[in-house]
Amino acid sequence: MQLDGTNSLMTEHFDVTIRPATPDDWPAIVELNDSAFKGVSESALIADIERSGRPVISLVALVDGFLVGHIFFSPVRIHSAPPVISAAALAPMAVTPGLQREGIGTRLVKVGLMKCIEQGYQVVVVVGHPRFYQRFGFSRAADAGLESVYSRAGDAFMVIELAAGVLKGRTGVVEYPDEFSGV
Repeated sequence: MQLDGTNSLMTEHFDVTIRPATPDDWPAIVELNDSAFKGVSESALIADIERSGRPVISLVALVDGFLVGHIFFSPVRIHSAPPVISAAALAPMAVTPGLQREGIGTRLVKVGLMKCIEQGYQVVVVVGHPRFYQRFGFSRAADAGLESVYSRAGDAFMVIELAAGVLKGRTGVVEYPDEFSGV
């Protein structure tokens, strides 16, 4: 793998390593998110949630030692009739622009959802591209009886049950932490 003149990573075949993010990864995570989203809102969101002390799942994708992807999950609250539903928000997920559509995002989502299951989350919500997230089992949150401040995103506000049937016959409002108000 090599860098081209635009600092895009050029590769034909590569191995991707997914691992938990470390504090040493922070500068690359900021640069990646700012580049992928063309602004600082997502990296600021990550920093604010990290400072809050909430438990998070933060994973990075590496190719030949270069950080080329990042995914972040943080807890959200679903206001619903008991029992309580353990839920997380997937936000943000970024891949180096020159390596998008190479399967790195797919690997990040799959490993991230497995980590969510391991940590006891029953539901994950996301606001993202429906065609991308539907392949993992995400569907319209409204169809599952959920709404939030992101409901106006329509098909892009999605949910996946990690514990089968946990949303069946229920409705609720997803409450995102205050840190999301800037995104």
